[in-house]
Amino acid sequence: MSDELKCPQCGCEHIYQDGGLWVCPECAHEWNEFSTGNTEAETNEIRDANGNVLADGDTITVTKDLKVKGSSLVVKSGTKVKNIKLVDGTDGHNIACKISGIGAMNLKSEFVKKS
Repeated sequence: MSDELKCPQCGCEHIYQDGGLWVCPECAHEWNEFSTGNTEAETNEIRDANGNVLADGDTITVTKDLKVKGSSLVVKSGTKVKNIKLVDGTDGHNIACKISGIGAMNLKSEFVKKS
C-alpha cells in the first residue's frame, strides 16, 4: 500500500481495499480508486432514473407504481410532483415532496424522472 493513500473524508491512513473499493475503518467511507477526489460534489449530486441532475423546486414524474408503506394507497406511474426538496436520506429516500391525494412522503430518485 502506498504512503500517499489516505481516506478523502477523514484523512485516516489505515485504509484497506475490498474488491474494487477502498474502505476507511474509522469513518466507514468507501470510494473507488479512480474517484476524482471531489467527494463532496460526487455525494451531493442527486440524479433521476435518466441521469439528469435534480435540484430543489424541480417538477418530477413518477416512473413506476409505488406502494405506500403501511397503507393500501399506490402512487401511480405518471404522477407529477411539483416543488420537490432534496434531502440526505440515509435509507435511499432522497426526495421529500407532497403528493396530492396522499400527502407528504419521501421518494427514491431512481423511481422518478425530471419533467
